[in-house]
Amino acid sequence: MDEPIIEALEPPKPEPKGLNIVVCIKQVPDSAQIRVHPVTNTIMRQGVPTIINPYDLFALEEALRLRDQYDGQVTVLSMGPPMAEDALRRALGLGADRAVLITDRRFAGSDTLATSFALATALGKIAEERPIDIVFTGKQTIDGDTAQVGPGIARRMGLNQLTYVSAIDSLDLGQKAIVVRRRSEGGVQVLRSRLPCLITMLEDTNTIRRGSIQDLLRAARAPVAIWSAEDAGVADPMKCGLRGSPTVVKRVFAPSPRAEKAEMVTIEGKAPAQIGDALIDLLFARDPKLEAVMTAPRP
Repeated sequence: MDEPIIEALEPPKPEPKGLNIVVCIKQVPDSAQIRVHPVTNTIMRQGVPTIINPYDLFALEEALRLRDQYDGQVTVLSMGPPMAEDALRRALGLGADRAVLITDRRFAGSDTLATSFALATALGKIAEERPIDIVFTGKQTIDGDTAQVGPGIARRMGLNQLTYVSAIDSLDLGQKAIVVRRRSEGGVQVLRSRLPCLITMLEDTNTIRRGSIQDLLRAARAPVAIWSAEDAGVADPMKCGLRGSPTVVKRVFAPSPRAEKAEMVTIEGKAPAQIGDALIDLLFARDPKLEAVMTAPRP
């Protein structure tokens, strides 16, 4: 008599809990050590150390805080050359759970339009595994200062965008809602948004943690997913790199040093009104036209 066949079934995988957060970071040259070539007027990157874009660190810290409070996973995503893996490992050392690098020669020379396209496509690939709740970015990068990539990603993915965020007041996982404070020219706005959303964080909004020994050891041996354009799901390479970048940089130059020197104004023993008068006299002495404009009678 044949033995009965018993089929072993794998236990069902538990549903992931908490937030699924992705932080977009960029490896940039240390701006304190950047030089401009005197002949070609291009940035000289050779020999300049690279760092994680400082604004992105505030975004990463805020993402880690939310994960620690509400549970979940933080993935760091970057687009760049293979050496950008170093920045991702630094982020893992600070506590991120997973790292993805999209790198391809076809991405070289991307402006903000092409960069937001590539990153949004990669985020869509990540979301196929599990829907993303929040995408974090820094408000801008120190090597571009456009503040366009975050909003560009949000527009391409159809996400609510919360820019220049200075604090996250509350998060309701049940209602899928978040309340943030946003800095604006007129003051501070308190905004409530549905998830998923994209948040760009301002500087000095939190204190960036020091990585634990466990995280540092894990970062040294953790696998970093390396995706090509095809792996990231980029179906049209013409939208990437120089071909997909309508922006053209005409010239990069260092500002000329000023010849005039700062003047010392002595305020010791003077009343506040006298200090103000001394500063105004100094300002008018440097710019007589300004004095004429300021003192002219109003019509």
